[in-house]
Amino acid sequence: MVKRWELAVTGLGSTALLLAAWAKVLPLELTETLGFVTGAIGVWLTVKENIWSWPIGIANSAFFVALFFDARLFADMGLQLIYIALGFLGWYWWLRGGADRTILRVSRASTATLLTLAALVVVATGGLTLFLRSIGDAAPVLDALTTTLSLAAQYLLTRKLLESWYVWIAADIIYIGLYSSRELYLTAALYALFLGLCVLGLRGWRGSLIPAPAPALTVAAEGAR
Repeated sequence: MVKRWELAVTGLGSTALLLAAWAKVLPLELTETLGFVTGAIGVWLTVKENIWSWPIGIANSAFFVALFFDARLFADMGLQLIYIALGFLGWYWWLRGGADRTILRVSRASTATLLTLAALVVVATGGLTLFLRSIGDAAPVLDALTTTLSLAAQYLLTRKLLESWYVWIAADIIYIGLYSSRELYLTAALYALFLGLCVLGLRGWRGSLIPAPAPALTVAAEGAR
């Protein structure tokens, strides 16, 4: 649950940062600052399992489409467009994806799901790297890897699966170096913040995890006592 004092601190901090960027008090681009603010708030709300994380995340992706186009990080730009589509899907699933179309609860991914996603990440990273090299991407290998990892993490997140945080942590570590190399320092700082929030999200979601069903033999044995 989001507390009132958390909302107040977040609102004041976000407003101050946006005003500083708009008034040129700080050497920050307004688009990047909007991406920073909406991204930080969106991930924080995800940690809290708050449904408003999805519309704010959609707005965040729209800001980053413009930012990455200017930075010539084309895979990341395309990734944000996919995020927008997945954002609407995740918004629906979190509201109606549970049993009998109820609110979706945190659970674990199956081994089959994780193996399938891992294989897709490897294959897609190789193919995307070749494509990005052909169009002059600034960092084709890292851009491709972070793109595929992020898509895997976002899919797991839409299904409210705990493992999404592990994949996000791996992607964020790479993103910090990638954006620093492109002099997108505020965006790199945002992903450093994301990294910390992912650790908090992992801990929080573990507490919300649906307990695994007891094996049938165990249940039968308990009933026989």
